[in-house]
Amino acid sequence: MGAFLTYLLNGLAVGCAIALIASGLVVIHRVTGVVNFAQGTFAVVAGLCTSSLLGLGFPHGLSELAAVVVAAVAGLLTGLAAIGRPGTTPLSALIVTLGVGVLAYAVEIVLWGDQPRSAPGLAGSVTVAGARIQTQHLLVIAVTALTFVLLALFFGRTYLGKALTACASNPYAARVVGIDTRRMGLLAFALGGLLGGLAGVLVTPLRPISFDTDVTLIVNGFAAAVFGALTRPVITLIGALLLGVAETMAAGYGYGSHQLEVALGLMLIVMIVQAGRRSTLSQEPT
Repeated sequence: MGAFLTYLLNGLAVGCAIALIASGLVVIHRVTGVVNFAQGTFAVVAGLCTSSLLGLGFPHGLSELAAVVVAAVAGLLTGLAAIGRPGTTPLSALIVTLGVGVLAYAVEIVLWGDQPRSAPGLAGSVTVAGARIQTQHLLVIAVTALTFVLLALFFGRTYLGKALTACASNPYAARVVGIDTRRMGLLAFALGGLLGGLAGVLVTPLRPISFDTDVTLIVNGFAAAVFGALTRPVITLIGALLLGVAETMAAGYGYGSHQLEVALGLMLIVMIVQAGRRSTLSQEPT
């Protein structure tokens, strides 16, 4: 039972990191209709920046903050490339984000090389109900919970958040009342970069990160975002937690080489069942 709880808690931490990646995808898609396949790149950039800054002697806190800001700027630049020109279709913008991700490979190799890098995080571990969990994992869970609360407050209580929500709900009506949907789209990309960067600085102390780590990150993040229909942050969080726990359980019980396949297979089954229930409900007479 102690091992099971350990895998469960560690899986929740992994799921929280996936949720941050997925939430960036959801924010960008809700506002612009674009699926940003460069989302994992923001996490990689932030992780590599954190490693470099700490290696240069910058203190914790400042290094992570600077790395997240760099990721947010990367998100904004990606937005300019993807939706900067008026009339760009979501499909064209999606292709641009794929190109940005490939270009980022070259830039990251030039700046940081092709070897994995890591960064020191919170040392030690704690025991919860007989289960041992790393302190860094607890930090990931706490920061993710706080982030989702702040996002809910931002979108529900602030004028800027409501403007973003209006663009997501009805872009035409938003333009009619004077909201610049292009600027809101660029802000969504910057926010997506910030969320991805936050995931990167939290994950880097737990596992080495390299230029191609974004593949695993975006696959997991996209699966969780699709679970939430690319529009529902809370359902996306649930999907990410399921993925994280499934991966950790698979690795813990001897299927480490297939943990991603096991997790995505489970997610696919859940989504098929979910789609079947929706289809049944839509066919019921009102």
